[in-house]
Amino acid sequence: MMKKRLLAAALAAVMLTATATGCAQNGNTGAAAGDTVVIGGLAPLTGNVSVYGIATDNGVKLAVDAINAKGGILGGKKITYKVYDEKGDATEAVNAYNKLVQSDKIVALVGDVTSKPTIAVAQKAVKDGIPMITATGTAADITKAGDNIFRACFIDPFQGELMAAYAAQKLNAKSAAIIYDNGDDYSTGVANAFEAAAKAAGVTITNKEAYQSGSVDFKSQLTKIKAGNPDVIMVPVYYSDVALIAVQAKEIGLSAKLLGADGWDGVLEKIDKSNLDALKDSYFCSQYSAESSDPDLQAFLKKYKETYNTDANMFAVLGYDAMGMMASAIDKAGSTDSDKITAALKGIQYKGLTGNTVFDEDRNPVREAVITTIADGKYKFVENFKK
Repeated sequence: MMKKRLLAAALAAVMLTATATGCAQNGNTGAAAGDTVVIGGLAPLTGNVSVYGIATDNGVKLAVDAINAKGGILGGKKITYKVYDEKGDATEAVNAYNKLVQSDKIVALVGDVTSKPTIAVAQKAVKDGIPMITATGTAADITKAGDNIFRACFIDPFQGELMAAYAAQKLNAKSAAIIYDNGDDYSTGVANAFEAAAKAAGVTITNKEAYQSGSVDFKSQLTKIKAGNPDVIMVPVYYSDVALIAVQAKEIGLSAKLLGADGWDGVLEKIDKSNLDALKDSYFCSQYSAESSDPDLQAFLKKYKETYNTDANMFAVLGYDAMGMMASAIDKAGSTDSDKITAALKGIQYKGLTGNTVFDEDRNPVREAVITTIADGKYKFVENFKK
C-alpha cells in the first residue's frame, strides 16, 4: 500500500515540475464549474487508428488522476476530463469538438490524435479562441492554424531533417534511399524533409520509391533500391508497414541500414519473432526511451502497466505530457481566460516524461530527440540527439 502511495505521489510530482510564464491578453474568458475545471479531449477510441487514440487517452487520464491527487489546479480545483471518440474521422472530430465547446463548456482542449482530424479541429478552435494542444498530431500545418494551437510532439519535417543529420554525422552515410507511403501525409512529410536535408548534408539520394497506402508487397520498390546500393534506407512509415518492408528487404538481400521516425514505435509487437534479425542495426528517432533512468518516467511506465495491463508506448507518454503542459499553463495563468492560458503556454518551460520542453515561434516543441536501435529483439537507447 505504501509503495502505491509513493508511486502516486511520484506521478503527481511530475505535473508540478513544469513552470511557465505568461502575460494577460484581452480575449475570451472560459468558465470553471464550481470546484472543477473542464478540459476536453478528442481521440479515435474505435476504428482503424484506435491503437493510437486509446494509448493517448490512457496517458491523458493518468495525468489527470495525478494532478487531481496532488490537489488539482487554480488553488484546489479538480480537472474534469471530458473525451469523445471521433473514430479517426475529421467530420466526427469537428462534431465532437462542437459538443465539447457548446455543451460541456471546456476551457481548453487536449487533442486530437492523428493529423487530419487535428487540423480540422484546430481551425475551429482558432475561431473560438480555445487553447488547444495535440499530443501526437505531427503535420506541420496544425499549429499554423493560429496562435492558440500547440503540440507536444515533433513535427514531420523535424524528424526527417533530424534523421538525415544523424545518417550523415553519426552513421557516416554517403548515400541513401527512401521508401514511403505517398497516400499518407505523415510519411510524405518526413520523406520530403529527409530528402532535402540529406542532399544539403552531401548525402546522395540513390532512389526515392513510393507505394500506395494499404500495400503489402514492396519487393518491386526494394529491388530498385538494392540496385542503387545505398548505405541507408529511410523508411518513414508506421510500424505495421515497417515490419513488412524490413522482412522483404531481408528476403531480397538488402544489407543497408534501415532508418525511421517515431511511427516505428510498436514494430517489435508487429513483426514475427523469427524475423527480428531484419531489424538489426536499424535506427529511428522517438520522443522518449523506456530505458531512461528518469524516475518519473519509470514510475509512469509502471503505473500504466498496472492500470491498463499493457505496456505504455510513445502515444501514452505524449498524452501524459500534453495534459501536464495544459494543466501547468492554466495554473500559471491563474485563470481560465483563454488568452491568459495561451500566453502561459507560449512561455512554458516544462519538465516532463519526454524531457525539457519549450515552444518555438510556431508553438512546436524544442527538445532533444531519442535515437533508438533494435538489438536482441528489444528497443535499445542509443543517445539523445539534436540536429
